Amino acid sequence: MILTSENYYSPEANTEYLSVSQFKDFVGTYGQAGCEAHALAKAKGEWQDEPTPALLVGSYVDAYWDDSLESFKQRHPEIFTKQGQLKADFRQADKVIERTLRDQKFCQYMSGQKQVIMTAEVFGTPWKIKIDSYHPCAGIVDLKVMKSIFKQEWVKDLGHLEFIRYWGYDVQAAVYQEVVYKNTGKRLPFFIAAVTKSDHPVIRVIQVPQNWLDEALAMVEAYTPRIVAIKKGEIEPIRCEKEDCHYCCDTYVIDKPIMATDLLGGL
Repeated sequence: MILTSENYYSPEANTEYLSVSQFKDFVGTYGQAGCEAHALAKAKGEWQDEPTPALLVGSYVDAYWDDSLESFKQRHPEIFTKQGQLKADFRQADKVIERTLRDQKFCQYMSGQKQVIMTAEVFGTPWKIKIDSYHPCAGIVDLKVMKSIFKQEWVKDLGHLEFIRYWGYDVQAAVYQEVVYKNTGKRLPFFIAAVTKSDHPVIRVIQVPQNWLDEALAMVEAYTPRIVAIKKGEIEPIRCEKEDCHYCCDTYVIDKPIMATDLLGGL
């Protein structure tokens, strides 16, 4: 299957290819638990997550940098008031964009080739990636619109983590680097161009250490065979049954009572 910007997110593409977002849906991250049943339903086009306001704001800023902002506005009339004005969150997003445009280095890192699609076989299965800003001889850059860049999150048995590993962006970095390497023979550094959606946006360009990428890629290798088997129908996906999983909530069927002790979960 030849991927284009029009079919990249289609059920056909998601069935044939594995992607970072799909991998994280299956496996989860420290910040968000995975659900195999939810992930499979999404990949097959049987379920679609509702976009959150935070996700829409991030996509709005992304759309500016890939030159598709006007198209984004047309596809999302919900970002406008009845009077046709941008809602407050998206007026704030305009300020975020303006702040990034005032920084020469930020613009330089975001000035590469836009939304570059690549595919490659990694660990025995085809993967797809879409790069925000690709500099063929210098690096891979991904834009992140964050609530905070420097806030640390507490993870049991690990301690404090920065946002990169907490949300699995190290997995994204590792897969993107590997797919680019398979296509070009060049193992390029991975950078995050980060900006906060605040009244006074904080901006940073962050390089993800290579040892983090190596560790994340080893984790991807470990989990990929199970995901592939689930997608092929060889293994039944596990339902997470968590209250914040909309898929499990909407598709749960009672077959018998549960014990009160089950409410304690894994505590």
